[in-house]
Amino acid sequence: MAARGAPIFRICAYSIAMSDIDFEEQIDLSGLLCPLPVLKARKHLERMASGQVLKILATDPMAAIDMAHFCGEQGHTLLGSENAGGTLIFRIERK
Repeated sequence: MAARGAPIFRICAYSIAMSDIDFEEQIDLSGLLCPLPVLKARKHLERMASGQVLKILATDPMAAIDMAHFCGEQGHTLLGSENAGGTLIFRIERK
């Protein structure tokens, strides 16, 4: 039996600045530690329509890894992420 490799996550690259990406909703998850930012983002995305964009603010450094992994596993698109003075900002398009 062949060994399976790690899944490949899809992150879209855009030439526009993150601040120019529109979003329908925003949640501030600052101060929450792993796994809470991803769990709360998942719950929020479930209430949104397909194609809508959620802007997420988080301060847990692990969120940078966790959000990309979450999007890859659930089929959402991570439009971009940035670090603004210790606050991580993500924009996720719901599948």
